[in-house]
Amino acid sequence: MWLTNMLYSSFGNKCPKCHKGNVFKYNNPYNLKHFDEMNTECSCCGEIFERETGFYYGAMYVSYAWMAGWFIVTFTINSFFIHAELLHYLIFFFVSILILSPMTFRVSRITWLNFFVKYDPKKSKCQKNEALNQNIEN
Repeated sequence: MWLTNMLYSSFGNKCPKCHKGNVFKYNNPYNLKHFDEMNTECSCCGEIFERETGFYYGAMYVSYAWMAGWFIVTFTINSFFIHAELLHYLIFFFVSILILSPMTFRVSRITWLNFFVKYDPKKSKCQKNEALNQNIEN
C-alpha cells in the first residue's frame, strides 16, 4: 500500500499527503525553463513542500538509486535479449540518462518527500478549499 501511494505521488506530480495538489508548478518535466519550480504548499491540503534549507539534498541519494535501478534493468535486457556491444550499450545508457534527467530530478524530490509525509485519505477532500468556501458563504 505504501509503495503504490509513493509511486502514484512520485510519478504523478501529486502531493504525498492528499494526492490532489501538484508538487511542481508545471506538469511537463521537459519545460527546461521551469522544470525545477516547486509550489511552496499544496493547493488542496496545505502541506508545505519547502522544508528547511538543505532538505532536498537527500533526493540526490534517491536519484542515485533510481539511476542504479535503470542501469540494472537496461544491462539485464541488453545481456539476455539484445546482446549489443559494450560501446553501443554505454552510448545508449548515457544518452538515456541525459534524456531522463529532468524527470529523475522531479521523481527523486517527490520520492524523498514521501519518506517524511504519509498519505492521509482524510486529507484528500481538499480541506483547504472547503475552508475557503465556508468563509465565503459566511
